[in-house]
Amino acid sequence: MRIRKMIIGFVLVLTALAMDLTASPPGAASDRSTPPDRPAAGAPAGVTTFRGWAFDTCLTQSTDTMRRWRDSKYRAVGVYYGGRGRACKRQPHLNHAWMRAVKEMGWRVLPVYVGSQSPCVVAKNKKHVRIGKHPWEQGKKEGGDAVRAAKAIGVRQHSPLYLDMEAYTYRKKGCAATTLSFVRSWDREVRRLGYVPGFYSSADSGVRHMEAARLAGVRDLPSVMWFARWHTKPDLYREPALAGDAWRPARRIHQYAGNKKEKHGGRTLVIDRNLMHAPVARIG
Repeated sequence: MRIRKMIIGFVLVLTALAMDLTASPPGAASDRSTPPDRPAAGAPAGVTTFRGWAFDTCLTQSTDTMRRWRDSKYRAVGVYYGGRGRACKRQPHLNHAWMRAVKEMGWRVLPVYVGSQSPCVVAKNKKHVRIGKHPWEQGKKEGGDAVRAAKAIGVRQHSPLYLDMEAYTYRKKGCAATTLSFVRSWDREVRRLGYVPGFYSSADSGVRHMEAARLAGVRDLPSVMWFARWHTKPDLYREPALAGDAWRPARRIHQYAGNKKEKHGGRTLVIDRNLMHAPVARIG
């Protein structure tokens, strides 16, 4: 296992050197209590973080449902606001008025962008939106689209935008290089436009890939890591795919369960469950 990790790291170093890169350290989060929102230590001016429980679901719910779900333990919600890879492309409730309404209810929002997917994506329903032959250019274009779509629903600068990259076979050298190029370019463009690039993926594929890249000194990596490891207890800092000092403070989200039915305030939803200490949207 150690030899395999060394080989992966060596490949990523060669990729980084070929692109004339230099190191760029990310940062991350803390424990499980729920204090008021506050600026993240070491984060760009204006970034606001939240520590507590979050849920995400494919279809953005009505404001009435969001009001009823204030009966739950959750105080943050993930919304799939853009990207050509979204499963729920039609979001009839999601607009600027909705964002303001849920903000007034006390909800924090995690904007999720499901763009092009890795060439070696595992899910069959994502293979039609794979990254093309020019990943750097495509990443920049989709990074710009992510910011435009966020602005259209009232998400202000210094907010996180979370790139959803579904599980992929990252040990395939060519696929890994293409995916990393796309992610880095997306991150760079999102940062250039004044937003905070986050990254969502499975702990044992995309997250391991980003951690290997970090250890190899690759720059333009995500600022926030949202890792999916289901069927385990929620924990931000014992994730085996990440070093203990990586992506902290206030830069981690653990999606610890998926496709779970919950009923609150008389409304039943199928959700994914998350524990977080990470940036949330600033809504204007």
